[in-house]
Amino acid sequence: MFTTRPEILGTFGVVTSTHWLASSAGMALLERGGNAFDAAVAAGFVLQVVEPHLVGPAGEVPVIFHSVRTGRTEVLCGQGPTPAGATLEHYQSLGLNLIPGNGLLPAVIPGAFDAWMLMLRDHGTLRVRDVLEPAIYYAEQGHPLMPRIANTIAGLKDFFTAHWPTTAQVYLPGGNVPQARKLFRNPRLAETWRRVLREAEAAGNDRERQIDAARDAFYRGFVAEAIDQYARNNEVMDESGTPHRGVLTAQDMANWSASYDTPVTYDYHGYTVAKAGVWSQGPVFLQTLALLKGLNLQQAGPNGAEFIHHVTEAMKLAFADREAYYGDPSFVDVPLAHLLSDTYNDERRALIGPMASHELRPGRVPGFDAQVDRVMDVLSRLSKVTPVGAPSSEPTLADMRASVKRGDTTHVDVIDRWGNMVSATPSGGWFQSSPVIPELGFPLNTRAQMFWLEPGLPGTLAPGKRPRTTLTPSLAMRDGKPYMVFGTPGGDQQEQWQLLLFLRHVHHGLNLQEAIDQPMSHTMHFPSSFYPRDRKPGHLAVEISFGTELIADLRARGHVIEEEPEWSTGRLTAATRDEDGLLHAAATARLMQAYAVGR
Repeated sequence: MFTTRPEILGTFGVVTSTHWLASSAGMALLERGGNAFDAAVAAGFVLQVVEPHLVGPAGEVPVIFHSVRTGRTEVLCGQGPTPAGATLEHYQSLGLNLIPGNGLLPAVIPGAFDAWMLMLRDHGTLRVRDVLEPAIYYAEQGHPLMPRIANTIAGLKDFFTAHWPTTAQVYLPGGNVPQARKLFRNPRLAETWRRVLREAEAAGNDRERQIDAARDAFYRGFVAEAIDQYARNNEVMDESGTPHRGVLTAQDMANWSASYDTPVTYDYHGYTVAKAGVWSQGPVFLQTLALLKGLNLQQAGPNGAEFIHHVTEAMKLAFADREAYYGDPSFVDVPLAHLLSDTYNDERRALIGPMASHELRPGRVPGFDAQVDRVMDVLSRLSKVTPVGAPSSEPTLADMRASVKRGDTTHVDVIDRWGNMVSATPSGGWFQSSPVIPELGFPLNTRAQMFWLEPGLPGTLAPGKRPRTTLTPSLAMRDGKPYMVFGTPGGDQQEQWQLLLFLRHVHHGLNLQEAIDQPMSHTMHFPSSFYPRDRKPGHLAVEISFGTELIADLRARGHVIEEEPEWSTGRLTAATRDEDGLLHAAATARLMQAYAVGR
């Protein structure tokens, strides 16, 4: 089968990410003797520099990984919780019924930096300098600005100039939109990382002490102090139409650290898929597999109408349960064992009929009826139904080339010669989210927009609570052995695009690049995780490369079709390791930016 680029094969190591410079930086650390953890951290920091419209230093990152040394597959939670001042009463007193999607109010504790450093300390082999130097180089010396970034800056020039002047100082140098494919620099960010590095190395020669000193500089030192002062002393315009101060403080940051978690798993046709827990949308993937396990996808071709219809309808049911049940398990009881049980899914599978559903249909778990009713009441009032074809609230649109005001996400997968595997989905803190903090050269994140300002919901705002993030890296085992890492940016579409990749690989034998290159689809049938939480009942976006016959078939089944240009949907990357040590890696050609490297 023709593919847009070769599936990378090798034995030494592979790195695949949403930007070729990040992939190359990660590979460079493997070449220097580092392992998959070192490479992933370096790639993650480079992504903050070269994809600033998609991720920033104050963002968040969930990581799922397998360590050969420990023999364990684990999740690293780099999703920061809400500040102590993020109370329901405070936000309601501001006259809000939804948390805005930008500005200072939706900021939670930045989680990515501590997660990267914790992984480097506990599982990596290199030093802070090694993993920060590539990012410092591109921030200081410049990187070729992607046209999409230049277009995004151009679309927000007037807003930045009028309302976020500190962002204009960085991203509108001399008052002008920077030119695409020309070098762009962020010297202020480079100096921030250099100062972190100086404070790390001042702790002495011990590698772990240096890493902990870097964590202190960010969460208990000058970075936290600058964030505190900016949030406390500035009223910032946001999507509500009214300027607001933030509630994030240095004390919030000082009291938090990233943490390890046990993944949630599900067995499917000889594979075991591992995902982050119910504080993410990861279990949606597993619930969908539980529904599809009773259907014959083997006979439905990888691009057949029956295949797309069944996957879409199963996804609708799983995402409805996400709305009704998922939330931070430290605050809410989530009946995940029941949601993944055969009995429950046998009943739910019967709802998948020959016609597309236009209803939001969460399942009924004993003891949760009142909660489900409450969720459905709030959604009926606050989740606006948006016609198909109208602008979406998603941080990434189906045709991502049209996305101007919203940020998105990045992704990186690494496998090294020893068999260590890392899958990470860094996001948040993009320059559209919040004004640049002038002393630091980067803005805050906006992940708190995923909370509701209504009591009695799994996603109700509360201090110290993790938002139900859309970020969802994946790791799969085959016959009990670590085999595959994969993921994509895309907000609520992340699970959907990943599922198509996984199913085409498992059921139809497509290699990674073949599976990624196939036409993509997704639905926005359910409420968006992002402000203003809109939904499109019956919606199904399909790339026109599916062909007119298949699209007509899907319409006849009742799907409200939104046709998208070919090569416009999804930013998937993936890597696998065979039992004999042969490594495979692939990255999408869509947007002409992601790249897999290896040898």
